[in-house]
Amino acid sequence: MERHDYAFPFAIDPGSRQAARAHYPAHVAQMIRQVLLTAPGERANLPEFGCGLRQLIFAPHSEALDATTRLIVQEALERWLAGQIIVREITVLTPEETGDEAQLAIRIEYELVETRTPDSVQVTVR
Repeated sequence: MERHDYAFPFAIDPGSRQAARAHYPAHVAQMIRQVLLTAPGERANLPEFGCGLRQLIFAPHSEALDATTRLIVQEALERWLAGQIIVREITVLTPEETGDEAQLAIRIEYELVETRTPDSVQVTVR
């Protein structure tokens, strides 16, 4: 039997009129985006939750920014999603690869703990 979890962002499924659900791999990708795109202090009930990536988009792109970004992402994912994923690789895409200097794009390759299957997600901050 395949696992399902609540979809993010939360929505009501029009067909069943209940909380919308997502397949496990999609749910984990949604959780990764949620951790990375939430700023610490943004959640009143969990003020330490998040990553703070949005503050990095104004820094000029450099090797130092890439290293800082990888470190921040690694620490946030290990703290908040350690029971869900094993991070294999974090890649910060260059402005040449994205075609836009006003964004920060990160590719995360990971393994789902529950199913031991590899997956990846790309998160873009503008």
